Amino acid sequence: MNLATDERAAICAEFERSGPDKPTLCAGWNTRDLLAHLLVRERQPWTAPGLVVPALGPVVDKAMRGYADTPWPEMIDQLRDGPPAWSPFRIGKVDEMANGAELFVHHEDVRRGEPGWEPRPPAKERDDLIWDMLARTGRMMFRRSPAGIVLSRPSGEQQVVRTGPGVVTIIGEPGELLLVAFGRSAARVRYEGDPAAVESVVTSDRGI
Repeated sequence: MNLATDERAAICAEFERSGPDKPTLCAGWNTRDLLAHLLVRERQPWTAPGLVVPALGPVVDKAMRGYADTPWPEMIDQLRDGPPAWSPFRIGKVDEMANGAELFVHHEDVRRGEPGWEPRPPAKERDDLIWDMLARTGRMMFRRSPAGIVLSRPSGEQQVVRTGPGVVTIIGEPGELLLVAFGRSAARVRYEGDPAAVESVVTSDRGI
């Protein structure tokens, strides 16, 4: 299984169902904005610093506005076709490492943009891949947490991703834990620990 490949197909199908004007979990973005972001990320890599450096954000905003008049089906087809031949994301391993989590989380940003959402059913192969991904990246994603963090699957399997005072255990399916790691609050998880420590984790900055 390749998470990036599967989630690319899934989010494209979700975009077709939702249309271009549906709200998402990304504050201020509708589905057109989110799809434009994904296309700019893959097709205009020179804008990448603007994704992490706020002062360079206008570069990304301008690139995204370039899709304002692109027909919605054409935008979906471009994402479905994958990165262009010259893009580093075209390399299989790069795509798998860089796009698996990105596309999964943004797929859920679309699915959960309005009330009434439900998590997707557990899927062992997908969930195991995400669990392994959290083992590699969890320390970075929770680096700003003021408390120690333990991630736990419902089966009881655990991994420590941050040490510190007032340890908080976050319990949920791997996909739900990944959403929390990326700073999403619309996730079906349970927190265990001192209430003050839990509150500090819930309100902390998380993600890249």
